[in-house]
Amino acid sequence: MNKKLTIASALLAASAAFAFETWLGVDQNPQVDTGLDNGTETAGYWFSYTDKDDGGKSLVTWGGEVGNEYSETALDNVIIACNGVCGTATLDKGTLTYNPFVGIGFNVVGETSKSDPTPEAGDASAWGGLCITYTSAAAPALELGLGAYDQEIGYANPAASLPKSTAGSMKSLAWSDFKQPSWYKGDTKISGAEAAARLVAVKFKIQATDGDYAFNICAIGPYTGGTCSASCTPGEGPGAIKAVRGASAMKAILSGRTLSISGVKTAATAEVLNLQGQVVAKGDVSSSLNLASLDAGVYMVRVAGKSVNFSNKIVLK
Repeated sequence: MNKKLTIASALLAASAAFAFETWLGVDQNPQVDTGLDNGTETAGYWFSYTDKDDGGKSLVTWGGEVGNEYSETALDNVIIACNGVCGTATLDKGTLTYNPFVGIGFNVVGETSKSDPTPEAGDASAWGGLCITYTSAAAPALELGLGAYDQEIGYANPAASLPKSTAGSMKSLAWSDFKQPSWYKGDTKISGAEAAARLVAVKFKIQATDGDYAFNICAIGPYTGGTCSASCTPGEGPGAIKAVRGASAMKAILSGRTLSISGVKTAATAEVLNLQGQVVAKGDVSSSLNLASLDAGVYMVRVAGKSVNFSNKIVLK
């Protein structure tokens, strides 16, 4: 074996373990930075799926407005409203012969190309597993999506069961914690580690008897070097925000292409983010921001400082 290649591979694996930056809902970023995007910049966007194709009638009622000018299913505003991905899963068995389900997930590599939306697989082995902070009124599972290979294994994807948690909790799961379900009797076996090496998507799945189950995905990141929040409560854990005082008095005022912030009595920074979560303008709240160079469209204004956290949507014309 080539010693230089072995050393290079080891270095790449070590760096990849930290390439997946822990996603924290309080940061209100619509995209999970998996570190494995294939260049299409389509990895990490949250999506949902239900049991409707199999005869179920389940659906999700989101905790914020769904859609933007780029996609009618975008969950950007939900994340801003919830400091996470939140909603209520209404499970309805319909004609299913098993318990109904809904799922929320993100692709780890992204679409094959602009002309081919098929999600690609990537090697996430170096993550070591996953950490997640969440609330859920039903016991959910964290499942490893494998794209077209799902059908080959009878949709018996490696998954790790999570406990019901209405108060919020954090769990760290090594790849060895992800196992195929006990009901699977097929011949095609795959371990959590093997699935991680060909991972397409990470999925948070709620499957239970008929009913309404509130949930919030507050943080998700790698097992190795992950910094998922201790709970979903603002002000606790890495990246959490402090309590907002007088937030209702704060306003983002747009006059043409000039943005000013009112109602902030302490030192704070204002940031303007595009719908990809990228900061495109930044300044102190004591001065106005000139946004003349930005394209027309929807942006989020985020103000942060000591005891201050405020966000608002603006539309540039």
